[in-house]
Amino acid sequence: MENSERQTQSGSLAFFTVLILVIQVLGLTAVILVAVWMGSFRGGFAWQSDPIHEFNYHPVFMVTGMIFLYSDAILTYRVFRNVKKTYLKAIHGIVQALVLIFTGVGLKAVFDSHNLAKPPIPNLYSLHSWIGLITVILFGLQWVCGLISFVFPLLSMGGRQTYMPHHVFWGLAILCLAGASAVTGITEKALFTDFFSHFKYSAFPTETYVINFLGLTIVSLIALVVYVVTRPEYKRQPSPEEEHIQLVQ
Repeated sequence: MENSERQTQSGSLAFFTVLILVIQVLGLTAVILVAVWMGSFRGGFAWQSDPIHEFNYHPVFMVTGMIFLYSDAILTYRVFRNVKKTYLKAIHGIVQALVLIFTGVGLKAVFDSHNLAKPPIPNLYSLHSWIGLITVILFGLQWVCGLISFVFPLLSMGGRQTYMPHHVFWGLAILCLAGASAVTGITEKALFTDFFSHFKYSAFPTETYVINFLGLTIVSLIALVVYVVTRPEYKRQPSPEEEHIQLVQ
């Protein structure tokens, strides 16, 4: 009986490891695809002197931050299951801070590309921009709530335990919103490019495959992250020391 349980746990851990590796490959693939799309097909990158190509930083930084790094931040407590919780909080918070930095640069790029264009382009008029702005605001609130609840706790142990399921839920919900924002943004950019240039999306040039595979990669990545986080067997179990501290508190 014990051997059977050990084999089951070993198989579960092996499958978990494969899932994490696939997620990392998908995340890196998404970053590479969006960089190739913007760098090779959309004219490369520039800063404020060239607002049209400054925009190209926006999808690269947003996919890197709100999709890839954010996914890794969410998985921190699943992957490093034997690391002390204090260190995990630091890793989780630092990666989230990096997400904020990447997101800030990505937002600056898109606002600059609109405001510095001649004539200027209106901001925040599309469904993509609305979903994206809501996602960023919720992410910022989630980060602040995590700091005051777990890193510099202003809540009691009971309050933290009550809030934790909500923190996990909103973490995944925000990731899904980020995916929705990315997919609508990819589609919007592809259709605008089709309308305003010689690129024809429906003619299946190489750029079309880059665009479509980028969207599929992001959707697949988020689906696997949600799967891993919602599986109870992959949840990090508290150490005896942590259980003792909870009992004392």
